[in-house]
Amino acid sequence: MTQDTIITNAKIVLTDEVISGTVVLRDGHIIAVDQDSTTVADVIDAGGDFLAPGLVELHTDNLERHMSPRPKVDWPHHAAILAHDRELASTGITTVFDAIRVGSILSDGSYRKYARQMADEILAMRDAGTLRISHHIHLRAEVCSETLLDELEEFGPEDRVGIVSLMDHTPGQRQFTDIEKYKAYICGKRGLSTEEFDKYVTFLGGLQKQNGAKHEAATVAAAKRYGATLASHDDTTPEHVTHSHTNGVTLAEFPTTHAAADACHSHGISTIMGAPNIVRGGSHSGNVAALDLAKANRLDILSSDYVPASLLMAAVTLGDLWGNMARGLATVTRNPARAVGLTDQGEIAPGQRADLIQFNAKNGIPALNRTWSAGHRVA
Repeated sequence: MTQDTIITNAKIVLTDEVISGTVVLRDGHIIAVDQDSTTVADVIDAGGDFLAPGLVELHTDNLERHMSPRPKVDWPHHAAILAHDRELASTGITTVFDAIRVGSILSDGSYRKYARQMADEILAMRDAGTLRISHHIHLRAEVCSETLLDELEEFGPEDRVGIVSLMDHTPGQRQFTDIEKYKAYICGKRGLSTEEFDKYVTFLGGLQKQNGAKHEAATVAAAKRYGATLASHDDTTPEHVTHSHTNGVTLAEFPTTHAAADACHSHGISTIMGAPNIVRGGSHSGNVAALDLAKANRLDILSSDYVPASLLMAAVTLGDLWGNMARGLATVTRNPARAVGLTDQGEIAPGQRADLIQFNAKNGIPALNRTWSAGHRVA
C-alpha cells in the first residue's frame, strides 16, 4: 500500500489566496488540501512556511552556462545536464523548458551546431529516470544565422518540442538597440577588439538581410509542424508585436519597451519578463524595467533567464509589490504552465502533480527549504 506524504502547518499558496493547513500527496499527485493542521504520525511539519507549487521555467540559458563554463571550454554534455538539473531543483524549479539554440554560424566559428545532439541526450536521460525534475525542449531559433533551415529539419513531432522562439540578435535593434551596450557585452564575452567588433556587426547585418525573412517563415512553419507554442523575443515596437501576432505568437519573451508590452496585452499575448530584471531593479541591456510593467499590470510570467535562483526571489518581490503572494507566485507557477498547455501542474489542488516547494521569506528574501517533484523530495 502506498504511503501518503502529509505536509502540515503550512501557509498554502493557492490560485487566488494563501490559507493555513495541510496537503496530502499520494502516487505523485496531490489528493487533498485541508485548512486544518494534523498531528498524526509521520507528518512533515512545515513550521509555518509557505507551501507553493513547484516553479515552471519557460526560458533559461542555464544549460548553456554548464555546457561552456568558460569561453572555448566544452564540458561533457551528460555532466552539464546533470549539474543543470540539480541546480534547478535546488532553486525550486520542478519543470523546465531547456532553451537550446538552433541556427549556427559556422563560417567564422561564432556558434557551433549542437541542438540535435543535446536534445537527444536530454530526452534519453529523462526517459531513463536520471533527472530529478521534469524537462521539456525549447528551441531558440536564431534567424541571424547560417544553418537554421537544416537544424529545424532535424526535429519533428515525435520530439514533443514544447516551445519555439523567434530570435533576432542582430545588433542595432530589439535587445541591442543601443550599439554601445552591445559592444560592451560582446567584446567582454568574446574579447574582440574595436576593429573586430565592427567587422562582426557588419557580418551579422549581412546575415539578417540575406536570411532573416526566410528563416522566420521556416521557424513559424516548424513550430506548427512540431505542435509547439510559438514565442517572440525582444519585441520593441507595436509593429513588432502585430507582426508576431500575425505569425501566431502567444508568448512574448522580454519585450524591451512599455509600448510593446501594451501591444502584447491588446493582442492577448502573454508577456514574459526576466526575474533578474526584477531582482536588479532594471534591465542589464538598458531596456524597460520589469517592475514598471508589473506596476502597470503588463507582466504575466517570469523567467529566471540567466540566474535560476532569481525566479523565486522575483515572484516574492511581486507578491509584496501587489500585496498578494498568490498572484506573485502565479507568475512562476500557474501562468507559465497554462501558457504552454500544461494543465496538470502549477496549482495546489487535488489531481495536480505533486510538484511543491516549501520556503520562508524574511525581509523579502525567500529561503527554500524543500522541493518535491512528482511527490519525491529532490532538494
